[in-house]
Amino acid sequence: MGKEYFVAVSGQPNCGKSTMFNALTGATARVGNYPGITVDRTEGRYCTPDFCANLVDLPGTYSLTSYSMEEVVARDVIVDEKPDVVINMLDATSLERSLYLAVQFMEIGVPVVLGLNMMDEVRKKGIRIDTRKLSDLMGVPVIECIARRGVGKEELMESVQTVVEETKGEWNPVNISYGHDLDPVIEEMTALIKENEFMTDRYDPHWLAVKYLEEDEIVMKSGRKAGPVAEQLEQKVQTVSEHIQKTLNTYPEAVLADYRYGFINSILKQGVISREDDLRFDFSDKVDLVLTHKFLGPVIMLLIMYGMFYITFNVGAVPQGWVEGGFAWFIPQGHYCRMVCSNP
Repeated sequence: MGKEYFVAVSGQPNCGKSTMFNALTGATARVGNYPGITVDRTEGRYCTPDFCANLVDLPGTYSLTSYSMEEVVARDVIVDEKPDVVINMLDATSLERSLYLAVQFMEIGVPVVLGLNMMDEVRKKGIRIDTRKLSDLMGVPVIECIARRGVGKEELMESVQTVVEETKGEWNPVNISYGHDLDPVIEEMTALIKENEFMTDRYDPHWLAVKYLEEDEIVMKSGRKAGPVAEQLEQKVQTVSEHIQKTLNTYPEAVLADYRYGFINSILKQGVISREDDLRFDFSDKVDLVLTHKFLGPVIMLLIMYGMFYITFNVGAVPQGWVEGGFAWFIPQGHYCRMVCSNP
């Protein structure tokens, strides 16, 4: 009997998540509802001689904060059912935006495999993505996919097997720095959560502190039922919110989002994305440096204008003579002479 894995397939809306799920599960897919709500829960199986994976297609979501029922459902599956691996499908044509959800999976600690979907569209646009470098920088496997053709599905599941064997069920949250305004209070809140074992049976302490700063309604509602520590955490959130409002004229959730995108950009700027026509752009830039030079630019312009006039009045005289000779050939000599003489 092969090993059994539980795998969640996730992604932002319109990233090809469900298309890849269907390619993986085929006729085994079945649709039901999550208990007590009308959001669809689609499940299926993928089997090889070595293992079988039970897959669940999570609702499309942009984040793991409780803005919508779909986001709550996706997060609850991750937190409560604890999949062995999350396959996070990304729209490779919009990599920066797509990685925002991936970063949040990494923050919560669940093992992740990234599937870069729509790679055919990426190549058509002349864009190159260094998947190996992205994998090294993110610390997770990255697989190139074309979901509508089923391209990459075997590689995804091979990576799932590798990740499960390497992690052995352990979750390793990634802690991102959120700047000098938020990092100290996150550390204080994390220490308070650990000291009181406040909801630590369900959430990672650092991740829980971040959710409080995002003022996640579901998390805070659960916290109020869990004990008096919730009041202390909410007070710290209130204090830092007032500070952020006075100094930066914004709110903690916006700062958290900015630093997440900063983390993503710091990775992408390390040569992950390039264009096939970079050489053409580099040559154009070098030409512009000469043509727009303060002294060389006007000189080059005058030389070009002189060349245009020279070609017009001197070189142009040669084909003008050919044209006149042609008319002389076809028109009788006396008639041609009268035409020329009458138009000196």
